[in-house]
Amino acid sequence: MPRAVYVLAIGIFAMVTSEFAVGGLMPEMAGGLGVTISQIGYLITAFAVAMAAGGPLMTVALVRIRPKPALMLLFAVFLAGNVLAAVAPSYAVMTVARVVTGVASQAFFGVAISVAVQLSRPEVRGRALAVVLNGLMLGTLLGLPLSTFIGGQLGWRAAFWAVGALTVVAAIATTADVPGLGRADGGSDFRRELAVFRNGRLWLALSTSTFIIGATFAAFSYLSPILTQVTGFTSRAVPLLLVAYGAATVIGNHVVGRLADKHTIGVLWSGLALNTVFLAGFALFAHLGVPAVVAMLGVGLVGVTMNPAMAVRVQRVGNPGPLVNTVHASFITLGVIIASSVGGLVIDGFGLRAPLWLGVGLAVLGMVSLLPELGRTGTKPSATSLPQKHVESATH
Repeated sequence: MPRAVYVLAIGIFAMVTSEFAVGGLMPEMAGGLGVTISQIGYLITAFAVAMAAGGPLMTVALVRIRPKPALMLLFAVFLAGNVLAAVAPSYAVMTVARVVTGVASQAFFGVAISVAVQLSRPEVRGRALAVVLNGLMLGTLLGLPLSTFIGGQLGWRAAFWAVGALTVVAAIATTADVPGLGRADGGSDFRRELAVFRNGRLWLALSTSTFIIGATFAAFSYLSPILTQVTGFTSRAVPLLLVAYGAATVIGNHVVGRLADKHTIGVLWSGLALNTVFLAGFALFAHLGVPAVVAMLGVGLVGVTMNPAMAVRVQRVGNPGPLVNTVHASFITLGVIIASSVGGLVIDGFGLRAPLWLGVGLAVLGMVSLLPELGRTGTKPSATSLPQKHVESATH
């Protein structure tokens, strides 16, 4: 595995840490900016919407730039957004900062995944994607508690300064270890990337990713209130439980990365089936400590950890270019938006277990979206066997 793949994971870790920072510093930020907790919550929504809508547009703007300079430009934009967040004198400025960092973060995901594919041999492509996406898993495991700790000890602005420093470290490492890659062939390459979106199988693959992540985040978005108000854990126990959840995602991501190349559809189907069981078990036994924790850890093992298999499938039916990967990341973000927003609505009407049942429904829809692929004989060969023209477009 090229060392550069691990370096790309550091960049993703920095961006995921910034994404999660607001969630752990809501009271402090609300007090510092003179707004309500709910208004700080809107900053999370603004970040997600900026990722989903702005990321692909930023990627289009970078299509004529070589991958490595594109990564460095995105680091610079992301750093500027975090510095602006750290010094923001008002809520409006903070909102602008979150939009800037959201756009840069999503575009970075797409370009980084594309670079990882270009740098890796076909037979380890799924494992390379798992390594890069470990930045996402470690952000879940360490990013939120670290930013919350720093913000609690040194003030919420210090958390954004810390993310800025981590961004500089990641950018320096990228400069040193990520090799220069050939520039895409301008407009013709962009037209080739754009043309792939006429493929119906690509849209089906994108929708499956939305359902997988939506099912997972329907539970993850509301873990804290479910564990305290339904299961009965103390607020002190919740951070430890979230760390255990994050550890489960790291383990699951490693396993899926090993299997994603040769068993893409089987991994996705099995993951969705198991997630349906875990989510339903969580909903049924949320009032019991041990079953609830087991179900929560199960969701961690087979939920967001499907990312490597999702990415391999999208690249197989589309191409490994940055635009396809960025649009895929936007569909993943769409799953987060649907889960968190609809989950909040169903809580109002049906209680805290309702998002878990919402997750069950989304997981079942994900399984339905896989049925056409299960019926195709073309799903049996290794998922690393991308069409040759796509390999060439990614490496020339």
